[in-house]
Amino acid sequence: MAAPARAPVLALKDVRLADGAKPLFDGVDLALEPRIRACLVGRNGAGKSTLLKVLAAQGAEPDSGERAVQPGAKVVFVSQEPEITGETLLDYCTAGGAQDYEAHATLADFGLNYDQSTKGLSGGERRRAALARAFAEQPDVLLLDEPTNHLDIFAIQTLEEELANSKCAALIVSHDRAFLNRVTQRTFWLEHRKVRRLDKGFAEFETWSEQVLAAEAEEERRLNKKLEVENAWLARGVQGRRARNEGRRRALLDLRAQKKDIQSEKRGAMSMAVESSGTSGKRVVEAKGLTKKFGERTIVENFSTRILRGDRVALVGPNGAGKTTLVRMLLGEIEADAGTVQLGTNLEIAYVDQNRLALSEKITVWDFLTPSGGDSILVRGVSKHVAGYAKEFLFTEAQLRQPVTSLSGGERNRLLLARALASPMNLMVLDEPTNDLDMDTLDLLEELLADFEGTLILVSHDRDFIDRLATSTIAMNGHGDVLETPGGWTDLIDQAPDFFKGARGAAGDFATGTGSHKAVVTPAAAPPKKATKLSYKDQRRLEECEALIADSPKILADLEKKLDDPNLYARDPAGFDKIMKALDKARADLAQAEEDWLMLEEKKEALAG
Repeated sequence: MAAPARAPVLALKDVRLADGAKPLFDGVDLALEPRIRACLVGRNGAGKSTLLKVLAAQGAEPDSGERAVQPGAKVVFVSQEPEITGETLLDYCTAGGAQDYEAHATLADFGLNYDQSTKGLSGGERRRAALARAFAEQPDVLLLDEPTNHLDIFAIQTLEEELANSKCAALIVSHDRAFLNRVTQRTFWLEHRKVRRLDKGFAEFETWSEQVLAAEAEEERRLNKKLEVENAWLARGVQGRRARNEGRRRALLDLRAQKKDIQSEKRGAMSMAVESSGTSGKRVVEAKGLTKKFGERTIVENFSTRILRGDRVALVGPNGAGKTTLVRMLLGEIEADAGTVQLGTNLEIAYVDQNRLALSEKITVWDFLTPSGGDSILVRGVSKHVAGYAKEFLFTEAQLRQPVTSLSGGERNRLLLARALASPMNLMVLDEPTNDLDMDTLDLLEELLADFEGTLILVSHDRDFIDRLATSTIAMNGHGDVLETPGGWTDLIDQAPDFFKGARGAAGDFATGTGSHKAVVTPAAAPPKKATKLSYKDQRRLEECEALIADSPKILADLEKKLDDPNLYARDPAGFDKIMKALDKARADLAQAEEDWLMLEEKKEALAG
């Protein structure tokens, strides 16, 4: 007997909201039961942050619909840019009603001192303080907007532990795939002004969303075909003013309205491209015996590496461990206390820094993209109008004359990438490039970097991004130890599981000392016995697909030839409809057969080794 459904602790029913003339939500339903951990995903600009504010009842009131919360339930919202107030972090953490001992404990968990001043905090410290306060208040519902931004990997792992140990329900907006894979049990997808629900964690989202989009594409194809038929009918003219003809004309207009709505809802596609400026020398950077200290603090001690053309090197470690310092030493921008750095020949370097220092507060988007003035920008040797190039990175013409201070974090990051990618280069240095970017943009950036013919140095805390890209990983533990291993983050942890034990960052020790951050690695399950060939069911389906793919061209051609008769519909409407349905089914069967055949052939090849 199935367990009875639990009443939601927080829910939205049929919520509608517009931003001026632009509708954001059109009948949104969303519910969180006690202790459920869910994510809210969607492209930039879809309204995820606004929806969190509606749920939190903080500055965003729906135009219609209902927000329901269980009596006495405490809802806590951590925004993208938390404001830290009070004299000390303890003052800040207890301002919402948390007990002193809870605030002491959660601040320590996130590597912060309770008597630390709230002034002069880094972005990562502000984020950890806001999270510490949220957990100290022991909420019934926790709403988190991009909680991993500016956090290092160890603080992210602490957040994962806090969520696992908390009794609260949680709804999380984040671009960090590895984080969402570990903590979520449900996925909400904000798309086309509505929220779809998947009762599985984010790890299943990609497969599910592809199925949804494929179904929508097929529905649009059907609509297009119907429009073709109805347009042809209208072109022949309406005979008389009979009611059935007028009704058909109105139906056609409704179809056109549907098509217009579908087209308007299609997401903007960002266009990224990068081109190597030419081949650098085979050796890009060679460092021997590098040592660097700041006062009594050792950042790097006796580290050597060789970066060759085409390498993709990731740097990881706690915030404050010295990753950016090491990058600048490798580029020759900072002199080491000991050791040597030799740069290769013909290097052209593009550098995107995490602090976005190139973005002056008063400069406009237009002026930033055209530092020499004018209305054009040279993009890898080709002159483009600035408005056209900006549009490739999803900037509107209205934004071109706005100061960069009006841009969101993701928009600022895209703006930096736009200018960096305009210049030919053969060495790209990206310092925290994934902050504030949505998943679609991250996918596009990943594809661009994978195809880049030059060399990449990447500083990131995004474990999934590193695993997908890095050919080697340089790890820093904050005590001067530096270790380089082949592969990405997962490979590093597999090869050196104890390297970060007692690691130190700007906020103190992790795993020991002032904080309790632990480099937790989930042990892998024992691998099942490996199959060497397709199952009987898969082999049978493969043979069916091969036969269908071979026969389909003739079947489709015969059906389409029947439809070529311009008088068919007038002579035999029922027959016309029957042929249309048969044609739709034949096309759908062929598309599915081609997809299944490709998947099964790849599986067959992999099993054969």
